[in-house]
Amino acid sequence: MQKIKLITALVFAAAIAAMPAQAKESHAKTPAKKTATKTATKASSTHRSRTVKTSVSSKKGKRVSPAKALYRDMKSAKTAPVRAVPVSLDREGNPLLQSNAFMVQDLGSGKVLLERNAESVVPIASITKLMTAMVVLDAKLSLSETLTVTDEDTDKLKNTTSRLVVGTELTREEMIHLALMSSENRAAASLGRNYPGGINAFVFAMNRKAQALGLSETVFHDSTGLNPQNVSSARDLAKMVTAASHYPLIRQFSTDDEETLPIRGREQTFRNTNALVRSPDWQIGVSKTGFINEAGRCLVMQAWLAEKPMVIVLLDSVGKFTRVADAQRIKRWVESALAHQGGARIPAG
Repeated sequence: MQKIKLITALVFAAAIAAMPAQAKESHAKTPAKKTATKTATKASSTHRSRTVKTSVSSKKGKRVSPAKALYRDMKSAKTAPVRAVPVSLDREGNPLLQSNAFMVQDLGSGKVLLERNAESVVPIASITKLMTAMVVLDAKLSLSETLTVTDEDTDKLKNTTSRLVVGTELTREEMIHLALMSSENRAAASLGRNYPGGINAFVFAMNRKAQALGLSETVFHDSTGLNPQNVSSARDLAKMVTAASHYPLIRQFSTDDEETLPIRGREQTFRNTNALVRSPDWQIGVSKTGFINEAGRCLVMQAWLAEKPMVIVLLDSVGKFTRVADAQRIKRWVESALAHQGGARIPAG
């Protein structure tokens, strides 16, 4: 019996030795390869899930500089898909939103559908740029005139950076475009500085325009929104967004997906900081985001929900995606309410 086992082993060894090198390698490594592939796939999946989790949780509740926030917003606006979010309701059937102050108004009827802390006066960050654009357009200044970014346009308050380096030359129209679409602070600063009478006259015109629109809780101190003394309320901002929606250029520029411009001899692409403008589920007429530490993340829009023109104002949202998620909740709530009521009125919050 031992001789038979020995002979069998020798025969098997000889057969293996006679196999081609490639076949031997395949024979020896196939089981290990499957195991390695399975392990690698699992590790890759784990890495992806951890990466996503970290990118959200590591920033939750954390205050960052406006420059970093703007970069992250532009990066996420380019790559992050707009996903549906669950809508939790309170006892009255209204959506639970995470923004600290908000207002949703039906422009057709003037009815306020939702609001919380709508009269609170708070910093509004780059929402300011909507007023900046209106004042520039009201002045009937040449849109084709070339403006040059100077050291006066750099942010000395919060030391934010910009891709519009000192010496950049763009037309006034292009400056308006970048200020509204990608929230370029130096573009907004240049627009104010090149107003007849300079920045002081421009800020005066901004506040005069606010008074004319009946914005009793709104005050401006600069053209960019970097100054936290630029304040307003959700109620006032609903009026301001409505006024801005009457300017065709503001409607176009604030909702453009992207624009490529030559910046000092080099083509650069600027993108909208609001990811919702790229979503086929949204019809947006006016859009503006904003962020400074004092204001939190803000978003204002004029959009059509269930084929009705609405104004959405979301202020002081903590977290990178909170304002977009709140907008999604509002949209689903409005459309669901109208569907269940056959187009009848929506209960007010």
